[in-house]
Amino acid sequence: MTDINIAPLDELKAQAKRLRDRLRKSGHPLSHSEALELVAHQHGARDWNTLCAVAGNRLKLRVGDKVQGHYLGLPFVAEIRGLTVIGDGGHRRITLHFDEPVDVVRFDSFSSYRQRVSGEIGWDGRSTRRTSDGQPQLVVRPA
Repeated sequence: MTDINIAPLDELKAQAKRLRDRLRKSGHPLSHSEALELVAHQHGARDWNTLCAVAGNRLKLRVGDKVQGHYLGLPFVAEIRGLTVIGDGGHRRITLHFDEPVDVVRFDSFSSYRQRVSGEIGWDGRSTRRTSDGQPQLVVRPA
């Protein structure tokens, strides 16, 4: 199943309702659960529960959204300035503009502030790249 362009759950349910109404009008009554299963099959899922899990577990982000999270272990609040699906659709490239610059150096006599960063995140909002202590470099969630 390819989940690059899976619609949000509300839209999937609306698709099932439209399908059920259309088939009922043409003389082919269908239960609501049967309509949900047909929509799942149309999207290449084994069943409705599988499609629901894929669509429901995706972090919904858009350019202009306010987000919060951690960059290199440091907390931030930011605005999304860029968002692109990359590769096979399993990851997104995100560009963030922090409300307040973040000092990414942990040394008393030196600082390096970042206010705009880009990274690659999965649909769960976590980067696949890790810091030296094993934590994701970037973690993003809605503010």
